[in-house]
Amino acid sequence: GAESTRPGASPLSEEEEQAFFEEQGPLCPDLIRYLRTHVTEYAVVFFFTYLYYPTVMGLREAADRAILVPEAHPEPYLKMRTIRREVFTRAKALFMNTEEEAQLVREQFHNYEIPYLLGGGAVELPEDVSAERFRAEHARIGDAPFLLYVGRIDEGKNCREMFDFFQRYKQAHPSDLKLVLMGKLVIPVPETEDIVSLGFVSEQEKFDGLAACELLLLPSKLESLSIVVLEAFSLKRPVLVHGACEVLKGHCLKSDGGLYYENYEVFEEALGRLLQSDELRRAMGGNGYRYVQDNYRWETVTGKMRLLIDYVKGLRA
Repeated sequence: GAESTRPGASPLSEEEEQAFFEEQGPLCPDLIRYLRTHVTEYAVVFFFTYLYYPTVMGLREAADRAILVPEAHPEPYLKMRTIRREVFTRAKALFMNTEEEAQLVREQFHNYEIPYLLGGGAVELPEDVSAERFRAEHARIGDAPFLLYVGRIDEGKNCREMFDFFQRYKQAHPSDLKLVLMGKLVIPVPETEDIVSLGFVSEQEKFDGLAACELLLLPSKLESLSIVVLEAFSLKRPVLVHGACEVLKGHCLKSDGGLYYENYEVFEEALGRLLQSDELRRAMGGNGYRYVQDNYRWETVTGKMRLLIDYVKGLRA
């Protein structure tokens, strides 16, 4: 799988890179053949995520009308020859999640002639979100205050450090505070009353959990947008994120909706500040809410997408 190999770290030959993309998949040569013969029937072709076979192979066929949504973050794959040559320099326009991603792409590929707009995703909340329902369904949590982590529970998401920091914090500041995890278990979770792992949950339960938590905790150092941060903001919940991730740190700085840490001491201080002050949590949650309303609503995102579509169509007029 993508996580276990690190091709960019050692330069691969053209053949090895091609084999990597076929392994990585989704392998759909028929789709590429279809694109080759029918490409002129489409005004534009969108490619989502730079790393996968349909993007790498498809861009060869549709470069003159391609809009790439790269979902890029700092990782070795950006150094692959095929990616440099065929993906980031061939598309006619780019739709980036964040300013941090745009900067990364510019630095890596010097593709300044290709215009981009900031898009990202938009957040949609269910009709009915209930913190009470969440607590009622989870007796182990009950009325206890809790931090919420949403995502794969994995080494790559920096979860081990999160467990360590949380447990150190609890030893230094005894209370009934819990850490609640939602997502697929890839690494074991420490066996303690304080950490509650719920596994995969429904969208509804995720939003109910976000509404019930004190704050969202996100230790990952590699995110290209992080929809869950925007979802927490939508429910007026502050976030505590890892500052080594430029995107997450950027969300905090631009919104004033959360704090970030890069070591245990800062984690301890930031978490303490957030937990001690209802007022601070409310203020930051409100700031996050406004940030999402201003930047991540479908009208805003689709409006920018239309501009890019018109631009790319105009190139061939």
